Amino acid sequence: MSRDKEQGVEQALPLTTHLEELRKRLIRVIVVLVVVFSFVYWKSFIFMDFITAPIVPLLPQDSSMALLKLTEGFFTELKLSLLVAVFFSMPFIFYQMWKFIAPGLYAQEKKYIVSFVFMSSLLFFLGASFAYYVVFPFGFKFFLGYAEGYVTANLSIQWYLSFVTRLIMAFGLVFEMPVFVLFLAKMGILTAAMMRKHRRYAYFGIVIFSAVLTPPDVFTQIMMSGPMIFLYELSVLVAKAFGRKREINEDDVYA
Repeated sequence: MSRDKEQGVEQALPLTTHLEELRKRLIRVIVVLVVVFSFVYWKSFIFMDFITAPIVPLLPQDSSMALLKLTEGFFTELKLSLLVAVFFSMPFIFYQMWKFIAPGLYAQEKKYIVSFVFMSSLLFFLGASFAYYVVFPFGFKFFLGYAEGYVTANLSIQWYLSFVTRLIMAFGLVFEMPVFVLFLAKMGILTAAMMRKHRRYAYFGIVIFSAVLTPPDVFTQIMMSGPMIFLYELSVLVAKAFGRKREINEDDVYA
C-alpha cells in the first residue's frame, strides 16, 4: 500500500469517473433547488417585499416602482424566486462542492467538512447581509438624491431586482476570500509571503474591482473595497496558519 493511500488520498481516477461524480453532485443540487424554488415561489410576495424594503422608504414623493413591460412582473417573480432558492441552498451547494473535491484530500483534511460548510455559508451570508443592511441604504439615498424638482424616479422592478441581486451575490462571494485562500494555501499554490509581497497590487486590483462592480460613487466603492482589504489581510493570516511548512522559508526570503 502506498504512503499516499495510507494517509487517505485515493488513487488517481479516470476522467469519466470524475465527470460522473460531478454529474451526480449537480443533479442533487438541482433537485434541492427545485424543491426550495417551489416553496419560495409560493411565498414570493414575502421576498418581493423584503428585497424592495431598502428602497421604498427612500423614494421621493410621486416616485414609484414600475412595470415597464407587460410580462415584467411575471418574469421578475420567477427570477427572484430562483435567486432566493440559490441563496438559501448555498450551504448544501458548499457541501456538494466539498464532497466533490474530498477524494483528492488527505484523511485528516476530510474531517473539516463541517467547518468548511459552516464557514463558507457564514461568510456568504455575512457578505450578503452587509450589502443589504449597510451598502443599499447609503447607495440608494445617494442616487435618489437626483430625483428632485421636476425629476421623478420611476424605477423598473426588473432592473432593480437585477441590480440588487448582482450586488448581494457579489458581496457574498467576495466574503468567501479567506476560504478560497485556505484551499490555495493547503495546495501550496499561494502563501502568506506571496500575498504580503504583492499586497500593493492586490489593493489596486481590489479598488478597480470595486469600481467596476458598484455604482459610480466613491462612498459605495469604499463600502466594498474596505471589507475586501480587511478580508485580504485576514486571508494572509489564514494562509500563514494553514499553508504548507515550506512557507517558513519563503517568509525568510521575502522578509
